[in-house]
Amino acid sequence: MAIIGENISELDQFDRRILRAVTEDGRISVTDLAQRVGLSKTPCQNRLRRLIEGGYIEGFTAILNPARLDLDHVAFAEVKLTNTREEALKSFNDAVKKIREVEECHLIAGRFDYLLKIRTRDIRRYRHVLGERISTLPFVASTSTSVAMETVKESWSNLPAAG
Repeated sequence: MAIIGENISELDQFDRRILRAVTEDGRISVTDLAQRVGLSKTPCQNRLRRLIEGGYIEGFTAILNPARLDLDHVAFAEVKLTNTREEALKSFNDAVKKIREVEECHLIAGRFDYLLKIRTRDIRRYRHVLGERISTLPFVASTSTSVAMETVKESWSNLPAAG
């Protein structure tokens, strides 16, 4: 069996099945995982370990139910900076990571510089986070908000099929 490298094309069908299975159920036992992907337990466990060590799997986490936690208000904020030099980007990046309501932050090539996904309990809390935290981040020139009315799909499961 080849050692897993840094390129996804080096993953075979079993590696891809393992990645898909743990994406769907991070708590799956190695015995169940092996059965699901069509391997015996030890080779499956070895592959799983190599996928972790190779950086394909960064960790395992619980998926929380935002509605049960009263955090089902989702807004997307487009952020335009006054300066996009490396120093300004680093300063913004470091500061935005400290705002716990910001679930995702993406540097964008387009008419604005960043797209933030922000999760709060309601529009009032969002308005506070936007006005007191996001708008005061380094180099922020302007923001524009879109509020999600319904989440139709939210997951990361776009692993390419074995080729």
